[in-house]
Amino acid sequence: MSPYLPPMTDIAFIKMQGLGNDFVVIDDRDGALALGIEQTRALADRRLGVGFDQLLILEQPTAPDADAFMRIRNPDGSEAQACGNGTRCVAALVMDELNRDQVQIETIAGLLAASRDGRGQVTVDMGPARLDWQEIPTSKEVDTLHMEIGIDGLSDPVGVNMGNPHAVFFVDDLEQIDLATVGPKLEHDPLFPELANIEIAQRTGPDQLRMRVWERAAGITRACGSGACAVAVAAHRRGLAGRRVDVVLDGGALQINWRDDGRVLMTGPVATSFHGVLHPSLFSADH
Repeated sequence: MSPYLPPMTDIAFIKMQGLGNDFVVIDDRDGALALGIEQTRALADRRLGVGFDQLLILEQPTAPDADAFMRIRNPDGSEAQACGNGTRCVAALVMDELNRDQVQIETIAGLLAASRDGRGQVTVDMGPARLDWQEIPTSKEVDTLHMEIGIDGLSDPVGVNMGNPHAVFFVDDLEQIDLATVGPKLEHDPLFPELANIEIAQRTGPDQLRMRVWERAAGITRACGSGACAVAVAAHRRGLAGRRVDVVLDGGALQINWRDDGRVLMTGPVATSFHGVLHPSLFSADH
């Protein structure tokens, strides 16, 4: 059986971004699409397709309180559990659609509440930070505040699960780290049976952090919402910052609030880049 889709009509999509973390959003709430790994990879190609950090597919929710279900796919076709900036983008779309300022977005990682203010800022409740080694998860019991792994001068990361696994390394000079080299090696460290997102972070001021990220299955991205949450949680656990911090990424800043009840709120802007239509030839075998 061919891995490619059968003949189809054009597919409408929206290109959105949050701090340069870019997404293709497709509405499949009628259940008519069946995008597989090869189709996702074709769409992710920034020269031959559209290109994205993640593909976000809207589906009918299963939870009674949810307004939409968001499925997340990486550029390699694999499925991701969480995407903070993507959730904020989809939440903005659904809020516009429903003419409301609060919605609930369902993901495979759980139900995420989102809201917006009058300044175009969208907040998503990313849920509780999970800190136990079994929740990260790691392949063996470790102290997640000081995990004994490292490479090329990086060591002693903090483990955090924000719906997906993260390893946060704190350094004195972030710009000296070759993230493109160390990122994929650390992502695939045997300690992480489900791989891991890798964050390099630096304290730049009172309650301000600078970070860069290597996302598992996606590589270096300009921003990562769940990664920013993980960095904020890790910094507070290490005594480097309070519970409310600004996290500055390559694409801009997010405001993170790790509340006393353990839940992590993330606030930042979203934007629509353009609307488009995918031609069926994108998914043809000879494309």
